[in-house]
Amino acid sequence: MSSDSSLAEGPQYPRSEPAELGRPEEIADGVYWLRMPLDLTGLDHINLWLLRDGDGWTLVDTGMNSTRIRDHWDGVFEEWIGTAPVKRVICTHFHPDHMGLAGWLCERSGAPLWATRREWLFGRMLWLDARETPPDWYLEHFRQLGFSEQARDAIRQGSFNSYRGMVSPIPEQVQAIRDGDDIVIDGAVWQVIVGNGHSPEHACLYCPAKGVMIAGDQILPRITPHIGVYPSEPEANPLQEYLDSLPRFRRVPDDTLVLPAHGLPFYGLHQRIGYLERHHDERLTRLEAFCDEPTRVLSTLKVMFSRRLGPFEAFLGVNEALAHLHCLIGRGRIAREQDDDGVWVYRRSDRRRDAA
Repeated sequence: MSSDSSLAEGPQYPRSEPAELGRPEEIADGVYWLRMPLDLTGLDHINLWLLRDGDGWTLVDTGMNSTRIRDHWDGVFEEWIGTAPVKRVICTHFHPDHMGLAGWLCERSGAPLWATRREWLFGRMLWLDARETPPDWYLEHFRQLGFSEQARDAIRQGSFNSYRGMVSPIPEQVQAIRDGDDIVIDGAVWQVIVGNGHSPEHACLYCPAKGVMIAGDQILPRITPHIGVYPSEPEANPLQEYLDSLPRFRRVPDDTLVLPAHGLPFYGLHQRIGYLERHHDERLTRLEAFCDEPTRVLSTLKVMFSRRLGPFEAFLGVNEALAHLHCLIGRGRIAREQDDDGVWVYRRSDRRRDAA
């Protein structure tokens, strides 16, 4: 994720201070903001949402599987939910900070998990595929990206179960939701709008009657969602998928209150969509120009990011740079080939030069 330093065209915030950690606050009619702590690089919180649902509650997103967050949930159940039924647990996508406690909450409350099918399947796959050491195909992916033997040794010494370490067991059953579905909660209709790119089938929830949209990570007010290519799908083009899905959200009125997973609730949805489109277009243009000379993906980090990255940030940065490179390849603006070491090299497309 990259930071948005330009506030001249930034969102408008109805309140300047976040909700207190672990204590729900009503942000719209029957919609409660529950902020939970995170210990991730660049992210210290996640916003979850409690929706009044008749005599009970619907929960949207869960937080990561940590003792600290479970303790906060214990307080929410004791002080807010009590004996009222939890009717469903909706997860916008499979990432650990969103689905990490789905299994724990569903077991505790007896509520079913609701999610899009691909998000549930991806989470189940990662949970079940945990192993002690990385497989050969995983290491080969990074060799083809130009990682040194030393860097690959460091990866080799690591485990292949980080997802399981952050997530309680993913429920074995799901109520699958799809783009265009309507979910009735407390008599109000919440429309499912699916976005792509940040994750396979990210569900956002828009309620016209309340004038709010739960956006998850798809549209954030101050940072851009992380969009990366990973070894499990090495030829993916997630950035193009993300950009293709953004126009779906323009049908949501611009005066809708957007409830993001990170940052403050905001107004200015259409302006933010426009910023995200321009941001990625500018990055693609810079990257294409940098590929005038054949380059490896690791070399592109200096044009993709303006600051020095830590080890974990650099790992995410490589995946994000690869997503931009694949988008340019898909548009015919750069080409890819392997050098004598079998490492991918990217260069500006001859077709593009001819057109210029």
